Amino acid sequence: MEQRGKFISFLCIFLIVVVVVSIFYFVASKGLATFFVNKVNLFDFLFGTVWNPSQIGENGQPLVGALPMILGSFFVTFLSAIVATPFAIGAAIFMVEISPKQGQKILQPVIELLVGIPSVVYGFIGLSVVVPTVRSIFGGTGFGILAGTFVLFVMILPTVTTMTVDALKSVPRHYREASLALGATRWQTTYKVVLRAAVPGILTAVVFGMARAFGEALAIQMVIGNAALIPTSLVTPASTLTSILTMGIGNTIMGTVENNVLWSLALILLSMSLVFNLAIRLIGKKGRF
Repeated sequence: MEQRGKFISFLCIFLIVVVVVSIFYFVASKGLATFFVNKVNLFDFLFGTVWNPSQIGENGQPLVGALPMILGSFFVTFLSAIVATPFAIGAAIFMVEISPKQGQKILQPVIELLVGIPSVVYGFIGLSVVVPTVRSIFGGTGFGILAGTFVLFVMILPTVTTMTVDALKSVPRHYREASLALGATRWQTTYKVVLRAAVPGILTAVVFGMARAFGEALAIQMVIGNAALIPTSLVTPASTLTSILTMGIGNTIMGTVENNVLWSLALILLSMSLVFNLAIRLIGKKGRF
């Protein structure tokens, strides 16, 4: 029985590794074809500002500048994380330190409900509520980085909150008892002891939320405007890697330049997911010391 269990466990792990490696190989082979088959210059791809793969530029290469989408993805990711983090920490402190019973009864079901809402629903709400609100207050069309930030803020809030709650709960109880015994107030204990001890876990939660925001496609596609232009303000139409990728992948022929450059965008997304995971591992190692 023990040998069977080990064999089944090894088989499952091997299957997972094969699937992951296959995905990496498939995306990398398609994405790198832009540079090795179609001979697109890597620098022009990463730092070019004009996105029109069906046209040829003055240098004889397709106009496939991905910088507007890369900047758009980073802008909405960082802004949504900046907005969501204070709310998530505040909700977590309330649920763990201030009112655990009420937090479990009120906030926990709300967070679970937010997690279960499909992305398309967030997109429709953003399109119906957020975009008109941004238009009436800040002007412009309403589509842009700001609208995308508000939508992603709500979407990543449950992830950051849940992981922050776990980080606060993992702080040993004797830390709090020692602080209170030295004469610190309840808030001083929370602010100077509990939060500081939970910093690695909170940073991990923020990075997880950023990874979630960076890879979001449908909801952000509905509110950002999908204009492949470098954003000049928060209320002008912009685009992200995921929005351009999902809009164009079904309208291209496999093996063409138009299709390969979209796989190159997917390769950038995959690379960023690796960066986020490496950051999480580094934060975790730092926290253990």
